[in-house]
Amino acid sequence: MSRLENARQELRKYANPKKARLLRRFFKTGPGEYAEGDIFLGVMVPLIRKIVKEFGDLPLSDLIKLLHSRIHEERLLALLLLVRRFSQSDAQSKERIYKAYLANTRFINNWDLVDLSAPSIVGGFLIDKNRKVLYGLAKSSLLWERRIAILATFAFIRAGNFDDLFRIAKLLLGDKEDLIHKACGWMLREAGKRNPAAEEKFLRKNCPAMPRTMLRYAIEKFPEKKRRSFLRVKTAG
Repeated sequence: MSRLENARQELRKYANPKKARLLRRFFKTGPGEYAEGDIFLGVMVPLIRKIVKEFGDLPLSDLIKLLHSRIHEERLLALLLLVRRFSQSDAQSKERIYKAYLANTRFINNWDLVDLSAPSIVGGFLIDKNRKVLYGLAKSSLLWERRIAILATFAFIRAGNFDDLFRIAKLLLGDKEDLIHKACGWMLREAGKRNPAAEEKFLRKNCPAMPRTMLRYAIEKFPEKKRRSFLRVKTAG
């Protein structure tokens, strides 16, 4: 049995049908929902991270095969292995991982898959490079590519750079998807933890046009009086 098949078998050892049913509901896999038809084994993230430690030697080609799986946890395992590989790689290998990631975004098709990988791989690679690609992703017809664009800015936020976050969040003000509103609000809140004045400046300019969910996420940690003030501006707008 190959190492790739060993990894798949290891995942199945932890399968839990009861948790799989809960995860199918939680991740919206029903007809017409954003993850319609996704398949879950019922393996929780801490156990998947345990498997990551055992299979860090899988080659990139095998990780891409794993990413192409119909099973959610196999795709997540592949992405966590890519994140680990990226963190341990030289510049050339990081570029290969980044390019493979962007070539396979159609398989990075739920919010947990994006959130646990895009900041490290896409944001991590672009931290000292031109970020034009993110603006293309932000305009994509694919929900998950737009979420990758905004989540990638988390790497820049952690480095104290908010310019791309604010530009991309502004591009996404008119987005129709609640998952994008939540992601933008979350990233704005993270910026505010590091530079409250910068976040408030963005909010003052854009609050009336912001979806309510985005605004609520962005101001979640504000003092009650300030939070109510922004909500009144939104209502008046």
